[in-house]
Amino acid sequence: MAKSSIVIEVDLDENRIPQKIEWSATDSTAANTQPAKAVMLSLWDGAEKTALRIDLWTQQMMVDEMADFYYQTFMTMADTYARATRQTELVNDMKQFAEDFFKKFQEIQMKENKA
Repeated sequence: MAKSSIVIEVDLDENRIPQKIEWSATDSTAANTQPAKAVMLSLWDGAEKTALRIDLWTQQMMVDEMADFYYQTFMTMADTYARATRQTELVNDMKQFAEDFFKKFQEIQMKENKA
């Protein structure tokens, strides 16, 4: 049986705030660790029927990057759900939510920039 590893390294400051996030994977084509400004990791505990999460981001992560990160994550989650379930109506709802979320973010940014 083949095995694959994903390693996420997080440098923390004295207050345990992420300063740097780097990742590597045995199946990656990259030779060195790769930087990231944020990471969301979700694991399903089948015995407890609960999702376990790790959500981290560095102070360098800008608000507009976070909105884009969430938008892309919502869309990817919808695509994954589509492949797993073929429930098109729910997938379309998820994608519509993602679109509405990002549009609303952009509208809020426009208002804040005018103020």
